[in-house]
Amino acid sequence: MHKGDGELEWLYRMTEALDYMESKMEEPMHIDEIAKVAYSSSFHFQRMFSMLTGVSVADYVRRRRLTLAAQELAVSKLRVLDIALKYGYESPEAFAKAFRKAHGISPSAARKPGVQLKAFPRLSFHLSLKGDQEMDYRIVHKEAFSVIGKSLKVSTKEGENFRRIPLFWQEANADGTSDRLFAIGGDKDLLGICMDICHEKEELSYWIAVEASPDTDPEGYEIRDIPSTSYAVFTSVGPLPDAIQKVWQRIFQEWFPSTGYEHSGGPEFELYPPGVDGEDYRCEVWIPVIK
Repeated sequence: MHKGDGELEWLYRMTEALDYMESKMEEPMHIDEIAKVAYSSSFHFQRMFSMLTGVSVADYVRRRRLTLAAQELAVSKLRVLDIALKYGYESPEAFAKAFRKAHGISPSAARKPGVQLKAFPRLSFHLSLKGDQEMDYRIVHKEAFSVIGKSLKVSTKEGENFRRIPLFWQEANADGTSDRLFAIGGDKDLLGICMDICHEKEELSYWIAVEASPDTDPEGYEIRDIPSTSYAVFTSVGPLPDAIQKVWQRIFQEWFPSTGYEHSGGPEFELYPPGVDGEDYRCEVWIPVIK
């Protein structure tokens, strides 16, 4: 199969999944069924979707339902309660809270003539066949290992993780955490690890850590075991954060669709050697994969 063939197949499957989601906006919707339409595992589908669109599957469905609900409020005479139940809310209060957060007004105010409402349009996926730049990677089987570090539980709702994690790094660099972890690890590279990714709760745990033996004195830090698995490893070359962000984009936009690999659901991490301020800085992205 050519690279473009794999991406076309992926595009078709993701479009089918979007069609399915739109058809179920007025019914209970289960992620396992959505992923099945895309011939994908639940975890891989949700990880792909959020990386490509910038919103989680749950957030997309929530926004689309609130958009459709607003349109109905503006033109129909259905009771607010009936519209709330229609779009999956168990009470008018829960619906009103979500509606106000999305539109800035109450559901009843949405019925007033001329009121401005926000619309979250239906997404669509489009294929971009560049083919002008190869993407080098290697598959590495890594045995189970332990890490020592500092963790942060962070929400993935509305991109909160993209705002909070850089601040977490700034704090670690400023308060000496990064230097102490380098010392504990015997000058091994620092790791930025995403683990315990829970799409249902829309949260993950992010660790700034270093690989160390299980009997290492944690010196007040946390210890976590990472299971044995295979990784796809990608090298980023260039100044942070732009270079590594582009690598992440290409992994999910190009590499996954064209290779047939899937995210296994385990911890994923970035590996940072010293010298992060260099213009030709080299670091790595490690993604746990299955095929």
